[in-house]
Amino acid sequence: MSDPDELLRIEGIRKAFPGVVALDGVDFDLRRGEVHVLLGENGAGKSTLIKTLSGAYAPDAGRILVQGREVRIHGAQDSERLGIATIYQEFNLVPDLTVAENIFLGRQPRRFGLIDRGRMEADAAALLARVGVNVSPRARVRELGIARLQMVEIAKALSLDARVLIMDEPTAVLTSEEVEKLFTIVRALRADGVGIVFITHHLEEIAALGDRVTVIRDGRSVGRVPATTPQEELVRLMVGRSIEQQYPRERPADAGRASALLTVEGLTRDGVFHDISFQVRAGEVVGIAGLVGAGRTEVARAVFGADPYDKGTVKVAGTPLRRHDVGAAMAAGVGLVPEDRKGQGLVLDASVAENLGLVTLRSAARCGLVDLKGQRRAAERIAAQLGVRMAGLGQHVRTLSGGNQQKVVIGKWLLADAKVLILDEPTRGIDVGAKVEIYQLINELTAAGAAVVLISSDLPEVLGMSDRVLVMAQGRIAGELGAGQATQDAVMSLAVSTPTNEVEAHRGH
Repeated sequence: MSDPDELLRIEGIRKAFPGVVALDGVDFDLRRGEVHVLLGENGAGKSTLIKTLSGAYAPDAGRILVQGREVRIHGAQDSERLGIATIYQEFNLVPDLTVAENIFLGRQPRRFGLIDRGRMEADAAALLARVGVNVSPRARVRELGIARLQMVEIAKALSLDARVLIMDEPTAVLTSEEVEKLFTIVRALRADGVGIVFITHHLEEIAALGDRVTVIRDGRSVGRVPATTPQEELVRLMVGRSIEQQYPRERPADAGRASALLTVEGLTRDGVFHDISFQVRAGEVVGIAGLVGAGRTEVARAVFGADPYDKGTVKVAGTPLRRHDVGAAMAAGVGLVPEDRKGQGLVLDASVAENLGLVTLRSAARCGLVDLKGQRRAAERIAAQLGVRMAGLGQHVRTLSGGNQQKVVIGKWLLADAKVLILDEPTRGIDVGAKVEIYQLINELTAAGAAVVLISSDLPEVLGMSDRVLVMAQGRIAGELGAGQATQDAVMSLAVSTPTNEVEAHRGH
């Protein structure tokens, strides 16, 4: 007899694609009123599993049971009809429609054959109130920030009367305040009897929110443990080995005496950032911390030449760069790994080899012809060096896991031999094993004499991997902290301050 509290059970699910087995006998179950965390490295099979539950993929073998009854899920409508709603990292909302129209898309209430807008907006308002978000049902989705988009997705799931809610990396781009609000909503849904499958790479969130954890490694379920399991054990289950040091920064001995590779002086863009000045020496990692909206990404893009600025200079090894000129920055050895790797860092429908060669395509050309064999050899070398997990260099980047996509973005700058590398949110949405690999790569870059600017909303990452930390607030540098002074409290104190031109008063030495 089936368990009345069991909402969902997966038994021996297998799914293979050409050249790779994504799922190889995965077992999983979800009970009423619990948060069950699905944990694993990028490429472990988590995304394939949730796409199987949402109807995007049909499993090759195994069974899916919903409330004790075996089911076949042939598409999103089947999934919704069974009470399963999925909120992906990339929101499934139509920007030019209103919030109410998005919530009830394809299911709008009707009266006399016409859409009943009054009822639709009233029902949407009730759902939005349930998830605690203050937004008008008539607002256009394109006008909303990430946190509100997240809540609209949850309201949409509730409109389906979902009993199973799958949340894929819901906190990846939220501030700590927004994360707490989301957790409050998730706890309320759990109290209402909803079963929640929660995917996260932030291990500290597991004990704070979860009840049980299922760990997937290499397409197999390798453990089911309580959410109170120590992080070290969770990491061991995920990666199959212990990770001794989460932030393995190795600073070159002479980094403090090296000459400045990057010098930014008085960089200003009216209304965005003001009077930004700093240096980064060869072999050094300078972190930039601050709250969302402080101007960190805007400064990075201006330094790289992607966005204009009104005043100031950017110098590489003492030579000024032409402003708003990406080509000049690249020629001088500056590289940017953008925070939106899919939208700005990759050509998703191109191959691994083509993406790795994007930056060096022009320099590899002779008399207008590209040395394709040479490019491929170089791509093979970099892919091997970075440990990119792929079926081959011809595999489309779109089909790689997030961690392997990020390695490709960084790899193209390694091929270009970048002297100054700006990393904007380099480990967002990446599992702990891939994070440590990227940190080791940062060590290799600085050991070879490169200068690294590290921008991250993950404060422990900034503190653990930076030699100095600049803190931005309201478009200005509020202070600078040496490695010995940079604590979470010190950084947050500066991040919420109101900076003035007298920044030196706040700076550490």
